[in-house]
Amino acid sequence: MMNKKLKEQILICSFCGTPEGEVDFLVEGDEAYICDNCVARASDIVKENVFKDIYGLTFNLQKPKDIKRMLDEYIIGQDLAKQTVAVAVYNHYKRINTKHDESDVEIEKSNILLVGPTGTGKTLIAKTMARLLNVPFAIADATVLTEAGYVGEDVENILVRLFQAAEYDVDRAEMGIIYIDEIDKIARKEGNPSITRDVSGEGVQQALLKILEGTKANIPPKGGRKHPEQPLVTIDTSNILFICGGAFQGLEEIIQKRVSGGSIGFVRNIKTKVEDSHLFTMTLPEDLLKYGFIPEIIGRLPVISPLEELSGKAMLSILSDPKNALIKQYQKLLELEGVHLEFTSQALKEIVKEAKTRKTGARALRSILENTMLKIMYEVPSMDNVDTCIITDEVIRKKIKPIYKLLRKSA
Repeated sequence: MMNKKLKEQILICSFCGTPEGEVDFLVEGDEAYICDNCVARASDIVKENVFKDIYGLTFNLQKPKDIKRMLDEYIIGQDLAKQTVAVAVYNHYKRINTKHDESDVEIEKSNILLVGPTGTGKTLIAKTMARLLNVPFAIADATVLTEAGYVGEDVENILVRLFQAAEYDVDRAEMGIIYIDEIDKIARKEGNPSITRDVSGEGVQQALLKILEGTKANIPPKGGRKHPEQPLVTIDTSNILFICGGAFQGLEEIIQKRVSGGSIGFVRNIKTKVEDSHLFTMTLPEDLLKYGFIPEIIGRLPVISPLEELSGKAMLSILSDPKNALIKQYQKLLELEGVHLEFTSQALKEIVKEAKTRKTGARALRSILENTMLKIMYEVPSMDNVDTCIITDEVIRKKIKPIYKLLRKSA
């Protein structure tokens, strides 16, 4: 009887069953108890659900290593850029979650600037990231943007595209990613303040400031210019991640000059070594300032990630290794016609060789393949007896017909 009473006096958590002596404290309720560990877990669950209710979060945010691993399946090389973007994206969405935390530490938004030659994967990284996270994604071309009221496209029209990509769901749009391409084209000339009105350069930079940092913008749902009688939708850009990219031609010379200190003579040897190691990896905010960006816009793009020019080896991998590799896409298309498509190793090397001469990175690979495959894709659907189509290096170089292997006739 005594043991029974003693047993009844030992309090346990009604949720996890942990005895009172193994936790910091128990909170007594109506015929139930809850320990401090379960309170903390319940608090996290409530925060997560509030976060989902407010922002429409429909994805499980992966850790940076996992994000990088997923990007590796689609993007060859550019490890530094993928790591930088993975960390920045992870911190961005964790930052949104901490807005419901009562901590007095406020984490600022970290928009990303991708710097590198054309065709190195800047747009692909942004697009793949948005697809993996299952968030709305929109692309804008900075070269067509102008200040509001001038001929061209208003900066706020970028938000219209995201709103439309979110299927007109404001909450989802406010969690999206916007990629602004050719951002280097809005640099002011000579890096000095304009005397005349620069509506497509410095003027666009000024117009971008607010939406990059976070503002409530009123946009026309279907785009176009605003007018007084038009219904508007309010989009808060505070939680929209902006990724900007550009080739930044001429930036290398600015970095080179800074690194060499403008000296001559024996420093030329050092300059050559720096050039070989790719100068974009040494980009600093002061270089962007000299390039023609205003200090405020640089401050709103705190994460600078360089991309390197693609090597021949990387181009070979791009052709056939990623999940969405160009060769795999064409093989799938011909497979739907019952035809097996093969590329010889020499054919792949010939494609890369020609692409290198065009100096447009991975874009050249697609262009060469499309030109090569056009006639084949036109003729094969009408050929009933083809089993295999083989692309050799001569098909690429001399534009001759591929080798067709016919189906064996049954006896």
